[in-house]
Amino acid sequence: MDALTLFGLAAVTAMLICYALEDWSSWWTLGFAGACVAGSAYGFLQGAWPFGVVEAVWSLVAVRRWWGKR
Repeated sequence: MDALTLFGLAAVTAMLICYALEDWSSWWTLGFAGACVAGSAYGFLQGAWPFGVVEAVWSLVAVRRWWGKR
């Protein structure tokens, strides 16, 4: 497993954990947004730009949700 694949695995795992715990605190929603940014970076670095774009949009949606929960 190379470093880029490991980075992608960590990003998606963080997304899953933060999404599962979003109801506990608004900070998990912000964590989900950060994990989406990492997932987006992974997508672009891997060359899968559609994945990168979708994850970037998800990060904006999550930040908006976090802002509304505060």
